[in-house]
Amino acid sequence: MFSSIAHFKEIWDMESKATMQCLEALTDESLNKASFGDYRNIARLVNHMITCADGIPFEAGLPIAFEKKQYTTVAAIQAAYATATEKVKQGIDQWTDATLQEETPMYGESWKRGFALWVTVMHQTHHRGQLTVLMRMAGLRPPGIYGPNKEEWEAYQLPPAD
Repeated sequence: MFSSIAHFKEIWDMESKATMQCLEALTDESLNKASFGDYRNIARLVNHMITCADGIPFEAGLPIAFEKKQYTTVAAIQAAYATATEKVKQGIDQWTDATLQEETPMYGESWKRGFALWVTVMHQTHHRGQLTVLMRMAGLRPPGIYGPNKEEWEAYQLPPAD
């Protein structure tokens, strides 16, 4: 749970940049590559990520505009994600550290607003992990975010990782 606006902003900026790195590695062709079974494909997953980036904070009472849309090109996806995350960054300035301790109804429960923001970040990270797997399945190279990806590791001329 976040207990300070400053801490949230620091983490939100870092995690949003990491997600944008993934979105920048997508191609329009990759968006509709088949997944497996009836699970989300890349287009469906990234649209969900955009919706939740500002949708969860909106549901928690962050004073921002929210509209659910579907995007069909990488350029539109990147622009929509940048807009959603920027709205959250600007909207959070309307709250104080004390606001993060306030309870709000969320999905049939009562959450502290700081917890809702933490869930927003963790939700994005969870789906970013899924996205990197789908990117590999689509023949794309996901970026190394928390450490080098396979290609980056090999470029360091290190022995294969365990």
